[in-house]
Amino acid sequence: MWLPFHTVCLGSRTVSRRSVAAALLKCSKHRENVSLFSHSAAAQTCKALQFRNHGDPSKVVQLENVDLPPIGEKDVLVKMLAAPINPSDINMIQGDWVIPKDAGQGTWRTEAVLAEGDVISLSNDIPLLSAATLGVNPCTAFRMLSDFEELKPGDSVIQNAANSGVGQAVIQIAAARGINTINVVRDRPEFTQLSDRLKAIGGTHVIKEEALRRPEMRELFKSCPKPKLALNGVGGQSATELLRHLQFGGSMVTYGGMAKKPVTVPVSALIFKDVKVRGFWVTQWKRDHSSNGRAFRAMLDELCQLIRQGKLTAPACTEVSLLDFNKALDAAMQPFTSAKQVFIM
Repeated sequence: MWLPFHTVCLGSRTVSRRSVAAALLKCSKHRENVSLFSHSAAAQTCKALQFRNHGDPSKVVQLENVDLPPIGEKDVLVKMLAAPINPSDINMIQGDWVIPKDAGQGTWRTEAVLAEGDVISLSNDIPLLSAATLGVNPCTAFRMLSDFEELKPGDSVIQNAANSGVGQAVIQIAAARGINTINVVRDRPEFTQLSDRLKAIGGTHVIKEEALRRPEMRELFKSCPKPKLALNGVGGQSATELLRHLQFGGSMVTYGGMAKKPVTVPVSALIFKDVKVRGFWVTQWKRDHSSNGRAFRAMLDELCQLIRQGKLTAPACTEVSLLDFNKALDAAMQPFTSAKQVFIM
């Protein structure tokens, strides 16, 4: 989906900026403005989720018919196959402040016409849900594990929100590289089941947030080194606790703020441990590398190879019809959510 500027709909050419939502697209080139998709060549409209006011997504989002623009000489007609709901999409609908820069089409829709240069190809030999969720969460995890600290086999990473889409990707990519992960999640009735699932995909340790200040952390660090890298998707006290366990000179990278509370950095962490506090937004990374697509292409190729090898799977997903968008939006906003809602067109 695309973030509205004011009275703007998802999927409109007049939207204010690109979304961080991923989607799986099927496209064809065309000759003389005729798509090679015989079933779509004459399509004039598509169904799309739209909103014109900020607010509760389940109340302000509506499923409507949307006119498709004419297909230009360098455009492609794409058919959406699957598109997830990411936390950032929910925040956009609720009403974040933004500076408009880029414009584009939405992904919560059945079809769209996009410029050829605005899409990047993927091999179709990977699972549908893996492909649909590839562009945001795995890319975020990949870059954070690659760009901030030189991590080697045997090193450690600590992260909160470990059951999120990013968290699950971090676990699997790190495991493929021989890196230990200390995975922090909020306490919940099904903690044991969640812990078992995260360990099954490669997590080294799974602990509750309150354990971060307990003596058992000393025991944990007898089996793996203190982390060079902390990944923060929560903010607030949870982020502060991650900082306490970084080794000297380590980095904490913030990519989300689900607690909606600021990150507080203890003075002692800066003075006596010389920690680095950084931020990361995968959309900005893509923009910074838009003039040369080799880095993005190389990352996608490596991620797809991990998928083919069975080392990277999609997060737990709930497949939802576009007609049931209210149900999906409600589910995406529930606490302790481990399943990503994915529209199947």
